[in-house]
Amino acid sequence: MDRRTYLGTAGITGLTSIAGCLGEALGGNESGDAGDAGHPDAVLGPPETDLSAATHPSYGDEYPSVTLPDPLSGETISVEQFEGDRTVLMTFIYTNCPDGMCPALTLRLQRAQQAAVENGYEDEAAFLAMTFDPERDTAEQLRTFADRRSVDYEADNWHFLRPERYEKAQSIIGETYGLPEESLKKNYDHEYENVEYTFPHLPYIFLVNEAGIVERMYRKGNSVEVSRLIDDFETVVNG
Repeated sequence: MDRRTYLGTAGITGLTSIAGCLGEALGGNESGDAGDAGHPDAVLGPPETDLSAATHPSYGDEYPSVTLPDPLSGETISVEQFEGDRTVLMTFIYTNCPDGMCPALTLRLQRAQQAAVENGYEDEAAFLAMTFDPERDTAEQLRTFADRRSVDYEADNWHFLRPERYEKAQSIIGETYGLPEESLKKNYDHEYENVEYTFPHLPYIFLVNEAGIVERMYRKGNSVEVSRLIDDFETVVNG
């Protein structure tokens, strides 16, 4: 499958760094059905909010693939490997997020993971959380973060994705997924001690069907109703 690369616009990449995370001022969720006439490869109908003009993938688009290590399992994970097999929820986090946005995103994936187990479709689901702060998000840090949020990271359906360096993470976020590039302030030595920096982070969750097509892009993924997210996810899994 040919993959699209989404390039951020100059206006988006001009974001300046602030403490914590951003998102509330950047529009609503791509959620809710606008009618029955949808994309031929999608299960859900079109969303209420048309995000097709955005730089990031939206309803009906092919979801770009990345291949990254999962530091907890020791595996190398490709988003594309789930095509034809699993429905995917994917988000982007960092464990030092100071205002609760990244824990809220993780919680929603964890609740969807729990629902998948309870309803017997855990083998048809995949939950991916990519860190864009690899210098601090070590395997140990990610494991602690997961434990505190009841994530079953030993399940075959949950993977933390960790680029080798921040610059790689920035490239994936900005160029592959077309999300606004994070402006970064950091001050550290070559051993990554005394790291001090902040990210403006956008709280996005992608719902991708097993054909690799975006069903929903939740732009306020940290506040989307858990029941709505699970209902959408289950509908796509069963579709």
